Amino acid sequence: MRKIETFALKETLLFKKKLLSWAMHFSNFAFLDSNERGDGDYDVILGVGVVDHFQLVRTENSFDQLKIFVDKKKDWLFGYFSYDLKNELENLESKNADTLEFDDLSFFQPKFVFLLDENNVHIQYLKETKTEIYSIFDEILYFDDEWNKSRKTKIKLHAKITKKEYLENLKQIKKHIKRGDIYELNYCQEFYSEKIKINPLDIFSKLQKISPTPFSCLYKNNANYLLSASPERFLKKKGNKLISQPIKGTARRGKTKEEDDRIKEELRNNEKEQAENVMIVDLVRNDLSHTAERGTVQVDELFGVYTFSQVHQMISTVSSQLSKKYHFLDAIKKCFPPGSMTGAPKVRAMELIELFEKTKRGLYAGAVGYIDPEMNFDFNVVIRSILYNETKKYLSFIVGGAITDKSVPEQEFDECMLKAEAMRKTLLN
Repeated sequence: MRKIETFALKETLLFKKKLLSWAMHFSNFAFLDSNERGDGDYDVILGVGVVDHFQLVRTENSFDQLKIFVDKKKDWLFGYFSYDLKNELENLESKNADTLEFDDLSFFQPKFVFLLDENNVHIQYLKETKTEIYSIFDEILYFDDEWNKSRKTKIKLHAKITKKEYLENLKQIKKHIKRGDIYELNYCQEFYSEKIKINPLDIFSKLQKISPTPFSCLYKNNANYLLSASPERFLKKKGNKLISQPIKGTARRGKTKEEDDRIKEELRNNEKEQAENVMIVDLVRNDLSHTAERGTVQVDELFGVYTFSQVHQMISTVSSQLSKKYHFLDAIKKCFPPGSMTGAPKVRAMELIELFEKTKRGLYAGAVGYIDPEMNFDFNVVIRSILYNETKKYLSFIVGGAITDKSVPEQEFDECMLKAEAMRKTLLN
């Protein structure tokens, strides 16, 4: 059972920066930042230090093994599910190139948990670490702030496939749609840089300024880093209520308020975008129904349009009540991978993703977040994210979009470039 100490903050934003700089010196941490756009009790949640670690690479029964770990700990856990866990859930495989080499699944029990609200930081700690709390708080307050100590690195980005290849693949995908193999497929492409050394803290701070999002995250697992500006929630549990908020539908921001409002309204009423969105809503409803109390799956919001610094997004909200017959990890398992990142029907879409993409997705299109001691949880969808293997000096980001029978290949390519804009600006400027 954790204890808690609360400290009043005079300069919350400055403390947040110092806290993250301080955390960088640990081998493992998860810094989850809502950028004051979230719906939780806290603006920032940080798990740092390792009491125990659970990680699996290409194994079987990952979810069952994680259940044992979770039920034993009954504590805060931070971690991720990689997209390629799909191979355990269905008769699938991943043979595309894996240059990042992240674990398939990784969770750690932190030594300390920091919870930031508007004017306070609440530090949750294990009983045996009580004597450290006050000295740690003082250490953070007076920490030499490395946030703005940029180590300028020249980064050159390469595309894994050419535009010509992308457009040709879309034509082939549309043939599968016309044949009735699938209704929708999320097709992605990778941009990468090799033999590169970056300062993840500096890059993340730039990404935060360019694209502040409600499911932002800086996650460190030894030499592996996730720098995420995700706007999308995969799945949240509070009490017995489960909430999923799939995104399908993207539009650029306007240069003036009038243009911005017009583009937003056009997105709201765009039949193609609505069709994409409703397909994934139906998929999520089906996924949730496997572990829901009968009659509790509902669509709380359909075709909601939300504005972010780079884009407008169409977001729907689907919820259910978790049946007492199921462990909460069963709900995650039945909904995984996130439907917005696969397509419909889900299994056939994932088979074709493997055929047409050149990169093993790994953590991209997976989910990162936390589980708390009450067995509540919140996980994002890993999109709009930079992944970095410090040991291999390899940096990567992937972008994609939903392909339907109404998709225009050139327009889909342009949408990919729009989604890539925040990462490109962060890395190249």
